[in-house]
Amino acid sequence: MKTMSQWSPLDDRAIALARALAMDAVQKVGNGHPGTAMSLAPAAYALFQRHLVHDPSDPKWLGRDRFILSCGHSSMTLYTQLFFSGYGLTMKDLQEFRTHGSLTPGHPEYGHTDGVEMTTGPLGAGVATAVGFAMAARFERGLLDPTAPAGQSPFDHTIWVICSDGDLQEGVSAEASSLAGTQELGNLNVIYDDNRISIEGDTHLAFTEDVSARYRAYGWDVIEVATLADGNVDLPALDQAMTDAKNQSKKPTLIRMKSVIAWPAPKLRNTAKSHGSALGDAEIEATKTLLGLDPQEKFAMPDEVLAHIRLVKDRAAARRKEWDACFATWKEAHPAQAQLLARLVARDLPAGWDTSLPTFEAGKDVSTRAASGKAVNAIAASLPEFWGGSADLAESNNTTIEGGRSFLPTTTSFPDADPYGRVIHFGIREHAMGSILNGITLHGLSRAFGGTFAVFSDYMRPSVRLAALMNIPTIFIWTHDSIGLGEDGPTHQPIEHLASLRAIPGLSVIRPADANEVSQAWKSILLRSEPTGLLLSRQNLPVFARTSENSAALVDKGAYTLVNSPQPAEVVLIATGSEVSVAVASAEILNAQGISTSVVSAPCLEWFTQQSQQYKDQVIPATALRVSIEAGVSMGWRDYVGDSGVIISLDHYGASASAGELFKEFGFSAENVVAKVLAARG
Repeated sequence: MKTMSQWSPLDDRAIALARALAMDAVQKVGNGHPGTAMSLAPAAYALFQRHLVHDPSDPKWLGRDRFILSCGHSSMTLYTQLFFSGYGLTMKDLQEFRTHGSLTPGHPEYGHTDGVEMTTGPLGAGVATAVGFAMAARFERGLLDPTAPAGQSPFDHTIWVICSDGDLQEGVSAEASSLAGTQELGNLNVIYDDNRISIEGDTHLAFTEDVSARYRAYGWDVIEVATLADGNVDLPALDQAMTDAKNQSKKPTLIRMKSVIAWPAPKLRNTAKSHGSALGDAEIEATKTLLGLDPQEKFAMPDEVLAHIRLVKDRAAARRKEWDACFATWKEAHPAQAQLLARLVARDLPAGWDTSLPTFEAGKDVSTRAASGKAVNAIAASLPEFWGGSADLAESNNTTIEGGRSFLPTTTSFPDADPYGRVIHFGIREHAMGSILNGITLHGLSRAFGGTFAVFSDYMRPSVRLAALMNIPTIFIWTHDSIGLGEDGPTHQPIEHLASLRAIPGLSVIRPADANEVSQAWKSILLRSEPTGLLLSRQNLPVFARTSENSAALVDKGAYTLVNSPQPAEVVLIATGSEVSVAVASAEILNAQGISTSVVSAPCLEWFTQQSQQYKDQVIPATALRVSIEAGVSMGWRDYVGDSGVIISLDHYGASASAGELFKEFGFSAENVVAKVLAARG
């Protein structure tokens, strides 16, 4: 039988108390998920006490391991360990579990509770995002310390995940895990809590595959840990598995840990009821008796046990001292990289970084996706932390950094493979791409982007929503943004997507009208701190003439007057993206007819909303007839044109034909816009 060194009865008691805290917290609030937190208590405790490199006094320490609780419904698993380790959570916080304003909400929330690396809850998201963390760790090492031997750089660390059956049933975890195997992410360790229970009961109702075989096929190392005869976790075997996982540097590791949900509850262990409901006072008392605890005491934590647990802070301080010395040596030996690191930590941009952004000559036609590709490469030349790719659409999305080499392990056969490369090949995995981008962003030092067609933003929506929920500056590129993509037809033509994306609170949706707006949009994206979606055309669009009055720099205001009316505006045409050129052509006709008309380019309605009321009234005066023109559903535009305004939209699916034919057929022509304006004016 395996044994654990430096393990005492106080550790066993701490685990028993962790199980009790999970029961008590859920019982007090009357809802929650006690069972998984009970069965995960040994794994989480051993991880935080013995394996995780962390410093509770500095939750943002650069040299820390990252821990992600992918099964966020079991949030007491994490909160208990944060309390145990001294991250600032108190017993009062645990008693306020799942109540308004507490530091212990129902699911862990990034930026709300110290020690929480990401918001989790949507199952699978934690596993997939952790792949982004692991990729970012490798890329950042390449920026800062590429020649150090493995395991000897201050930037070497491990990404730890605890996940559930539900996480591994979700498709996003499969997408990301497959890529993690291809990338040979030896810094990624996932502990899979295989308790075989979900809300509907035995997971074998729907989940009978051999998970171990699947992960071995992905290219992962798999270690299986069985339960003991009484159903408890085999902690010595699990502890050894964690040690083996840390020593595995060539591939990611899945520790498949068998457990019994709600162990050792006498009646409710191994039941679906214990997954998502309070156990009840009688069952809790009986369970505490089996654990050797006082059945009447709630939220118990004896001083001697807490003092023993908090010794983890002393061990962390000793490890931190070692790291600080290693870091100081690195800093002295690598002054240029140290200067770069200081900038990256501060999230500053170097002086003059934007001077190389491309400008485009008026009168030429350039697709905004092509303009974005030029901007991406200009930015990459100034910002070494800038990297990205696409979901197997680099040539269409224009997301390749020229000369950036492929982010791939050197064991692959591709000649441009580089473990520190700047071009990410996500494969046809849009959902995983979104989660991985979030992980890269959360890891903290680099800026990454990922592209696909706009219509496939549907596949990414959960990860886009999480980026907005966490308010992190993830960059999503969506090209082929309208019926203008043409002959591929309605399956590939986004119609409802602009409105749908704008409905996500906190997401800035940018649809530039021409190539110069694209350059400015990229500048604004990198100067801001919110998640952004950049929607770009497949087809060529005219590059507009610019003066100081209609400078592309005004993109940062979200909307601006591109074409001034000769007199106070009687009509204001508001358009986005490719439809702005339709608005310009329409204004020429209306102005020639003596109807004073201005054109407003509105690349980002979210940014426009942030402007002063005076500016908004100046750009879109309420006294004018307001007309919106956008090749998407009408939803949302009534807010801008008013009750008597005109909305020229597309509230049905497209068709397979050329872009020019479709725009004319569906009313996005100057002739139709003019007719609509004249009809509205009576």
